[in-house]
Amino acid sequence: MAILETQELTYTYSQGTPFEKTAVDHVSLKIEAGEMIGVMGHTGSGKSTLIQHFNGLLRPTSGKILLDGKDIWADKKKIRDVRFQVGLVFQYPEYQIFEETVFKDIAFGPKNMGLDEAEIKRRVLATANDIGLSEELMERSPFELSGGQKRRVAIAGVMAMEPKVLILDEPTAGLDPAGRDKILSHIKAYHKRTGNTTLIVSHSMEDIASFADRILVMNKAKLFCFDETEKVFSRAEEISQIGLDVPQITKVFMELKRRGVDFGKEVYTVGYARDLLLKKLKERAGE
Repeated sequence: MAILETQELTYTYSQGTPFEKTAVDHVSLKIEAGEMIGVMGHTGSGKSTLIQHFNGLLRPTSGKILLDGKDIWADKKKIRDVRFQVGLVFQYPEYQIFEETVFKDIAFGPKNMGLDEAEIKRRVLATANDIGLSEELMERSPFELSGGQKRRVAIAGVMAMEPKVLILDEPTAGLDPAGRDKILSHIKAYHKRTGNTTLIVSHSMEDIASFADRILVMNKAKLFCFDETEKVFSRAEEISQIGLDVPQITKVFMELKRRGVDFGKEVYTVGYARDLLLKKLKERAGE
């Protein structure tokens, strides 16, 4: 059974007014437990509106969202419980930091779940370790930290609730390449330790290509495609036409294919490209 499912999900802003606009249009999809999903789409495609439905921040105009097979809006009094099970980290989450210490900020979510002190401490320290924050930082003010550290504190605050599904909206936005790689590597480590379902929204196909089992692409409020990473990259030209930029390495191999050098595989990471090229060179050397 899918952990998350949408059935003909539709959401219309300002319904019944001159400003009416459908942001998500009859989207049906299934996300399996334990998957690492990349979510993409140009600005205004509907991707942010879609993910805000997954934990009940928005209620569908029509259609359903199922969590573990149950309609999350069947009893609206229980929607708070859904938000503990589906954690959402907004873009630039460091602006939501407010506690006196790093420990207290990460502990805020677990504390609101009614957990005892021992369990809260366990979760805070385990999550801090996942996200690369040392115990020495726990008693410091989060406002004394670097921008990248602040973001990791904010992300850890959602991770510490141990949601079944973790959704991160542009977690690397505004970071330099080193900071971006560090955040992504820590998210991967968390996913590996917990085995939960993780969705990462990103404008960068290169980032998504490095971690996603499957990629979900939105376009003009509709589901453009939702498939295994390699199959999505096999549609690189179509994806470019809807305003998304494919990785540079994919463009290189697309051009090679046009010139008659076909490697027979979809290439979307530099590491994979290197392996293919080395294999081809060895084959040529053995001729």
